[in-house]
Formats: sequence, structure tokens, C-alpha cells
Amino acid sequence: MNTRDISTRALGHIGEEAAALYLTGHGYTVLARNLYIGHAEIDLLAENDSCFVFVEVKTRRQAADTKTAYGTPASAVDAKKQAVLLSAADRYLAEHPTDKIPRIDVVEVYVSPTEDTFTVTEVRHFENAVRRTSRFARETGRKKRYYDETD
Repeated sequence: MNTRDISTRALGHIGEEAAALYLTGHGYTVLARNLYIGHAEIDLLAENDSCFVFVEVKTRRQAADTKTAYGTPASAVDAKKQAVLLSAADRYLAEHPTDKIPRIDVVEVYVSPTEDTFTVTEVRHFENAVRRTSRFARETGRKKRYYDETD
């Protein structure tokens, strides 16, 4: 198979699998994949000891830290996508309350095409990347609730 002919959907599946493996390796349990809440899709639903995480996965065929006309994978999580994610998370939590801290993360997956397949070259995890009161935050390690109005 020519890697240039792979569909966006198949590339997304490769990224979601890589993100799930990454999260599992970092102490998360993946609860669901491709979860539809209304018209919104949550790529991964995961949890760890303290957080309940809605995960948006963005995958690109490019080397990490290279500049392209499309930007980084995470830059595709624009204001409209953030609003969709926040609304979906609110709807889910209204129907499935949790004592854990809810959070929306973004996982970037970089793949490099080879002859017959794609090779995942890097996975980057941005915790609490989508919050109500700010734009996409690329800082890691922030542990505030994503809906915290004092952010």
C-alpha cells in the first residue's frame, strides 16, 4: 500500500491507537474510544487515580518540531473545536457524574511514512489543554479543572 493513499480516517485510527497505548503506559485506563455525545465525537475517554479525561487526538504525517503550512497537530484544536469538546464533556458529565476531576486533554501523534506502513515517531500529551476561560494551552502539568472560571 502506498502511504500517500491512506485515508484521513485510517491515519486518525493509527493516531488514536498510539495515543491509547501512550496513556495506558502512563497510568491511565482507556474507558471508551470514538464516543459520540450528540453530534460530537470524543476520541478517547480515559481516567487515572484522580482525573476523568476527555481526549482529543490529532495526528499528522510530519516530523515533530517541523513547521508546515498546517501547523502542529494540536493547532487544529481551534476555538470551534474547543467549544464542541466543552459542550460534549458537559453533556457527558451531566448524565454520568464523577468524583474525579474532569479534564480535556489533547494528544499529538506524529507519524513518519515508510514504504509499507506508518511509524509513530512521537506522542505529545497536553494535559488540561482545553479550558473554558482560555485558548488552547500547550503547557503541561497544570491540574486545574477545565471549567474553573478563575483560570
